[in-house]
Amino acid sequence: MSEDRSRRDFLKYSALGLAASAAACGWPAAAVASDAGKGEIQFWVTNGKQRFAQGESIFWKTGRAPSEVIRLAPKQKFQQILGFGAAFTDASCYMFNQLSPEAREKLFHELFDPSEMGFGVCRTCIGSSDYSTKLYSFDEGEPDPDLARFSIDHDREYILPVLREARKANPDLFLFSSPWSPPGWMKSSHSMLGGNMRRQYMASYANYFVKFLHGYDAAGVPVDAVTVQNEVDTDQDGRMPACIWPQEYEVDFIRNNLGPAFQKNGIQTKIWMLDHNYNLWGRVLSELEAPGLREYCNAVAWHGYVGKPEAMSIVHKAYPKVNMYWTEGGPDYTDPQYATNWCSWSQTFTQVLQNWCESITAWNFALDEHGRPNIGPFSCGGLVTIDSQTKEITRSGQYWAFAHYSRLLRRGAQRFASESNAQGVCHVAFENPDGERVLVVTNPGASRKIALALDKMLAEVELGANSVTTFVWR
Repeated sequence: MSEDRSRRDFLKYSALGLAASAAACGWPAAAVASDAGKGEIQFWVTNGKQRFAQGESIFWKTGRAPSEVIRLAPKQKFQQILGFGAAFTDASCYMFNQLSPEAREKLFHELFDPSEMGFGVCRTCIGSSDYSTKLYSFDEGEPDPDLARFSIDHDREYILPVLREARKANPDLFLFSSPWSPPGWMKSSHSMLGGNMRRQYMASYANYFVKFLHGYDAAGVPVDAVTVQNEVDTDQDGRMPACIWPQEYEVDFIRNNLGPAFQKNGIQTKIWMLDHNYNLWGRVLSELEAPGLREYCNAVAWHGYVGKPEAMSIVHKAYPKVNMYWTEGGPDYTDPQYATNWCSWSQTFTQVLQNWCESITAWNFALDEHGRPNIGPFSCGGLVTIDSQTKEITRSGQYWAFAHYSRLLRRGAQRFASESNAQGVCHVAFENPDGERVLVVTNPGASRKIALALDKMLAEVELGANSVTTFVWR
């Protein structure tokens, strides 16, 4: 199956079976659950009429469990959570830059402030992705192995200022960066469009990463992690910036070039491998077996376009100390349910978290109403849409799904066990560092009654049709 077909199918199927129209609404008030009384459960719900709206508190009580129940086991702990966010593509930063300073400050408070959405794990692009205003790298032209021509000047106009402003709104912002292609002269295609990496330029490319990290750091935007390549296993038929990295190439680059270059230059930035789909789990296992690799790389970045999330658990079982991060997935602006498919996205997020991922980062933060700027073949939409003419901001169903996780989970939260006999209901539970507990329940079907069970305590709740509900208690 072609990569563009699989991406479209992922976006299409992620929206099936959901309610359509919903009334527009304003920004929700910041969720503050820390003052819940003893036995009190606060909750927030998104459904056809509500967007992250707080309901009337319910309480734990003793009693007999009804037929449908979610049982919670807080003592059985799993991975810690790093956070949630989206990608600062060239296109997204360009759209943010179209807003007035006042409008952008207001939006960034909503997106990044810990009292609001609290987005804190975000992606940047090393050069051009398909969502850019133009095709560019930091060293285009004739072969330049010494990188004498290297410059990040393109990013100084609006990308770096936007990143600095986001970090001002959230000082704990964790950034990871991915290239869609090395400079064309490093590749078999002699172009950023398609082709594969050439071994003879691996040392130069490692230095390219070093120069990028030093340049960003000097500009006030330190980067915490990098991936070797966005989507290592496709060249997208030469229709956009892309590059194939055979399995042995990625291994050799990490352990013989990139890792040693970071070590030599005192760079603490982490290296994440793969940055591609679940179906490549066999490749991941093979690479992790390679002698010397894990000295420099002990993390895997995953996309959800092809395969099943359970593949991540296969890797975790073989290598339980390897970290997992979900680094790309976004809506399609042509999807009729673009603004209302919160259930579909929450189901995706639950599955990702149940299979050991520590973070979830969506694709473009912001695009216009036509999914632009875009130099590639796909019809992705933004997490938010900024109208190209009016600058009005609208929010996607994916945004509202994120609200049920990012607003209430804190960095360092730990997933704990939950199970249910309620068919079709998705659930995932966490304990925040301060002991507060959080349960996200997704009900893509008709309204139903269900009970939460914790030790000998029960709480009966009603799940609205096509709803996402987050419960919080101490």
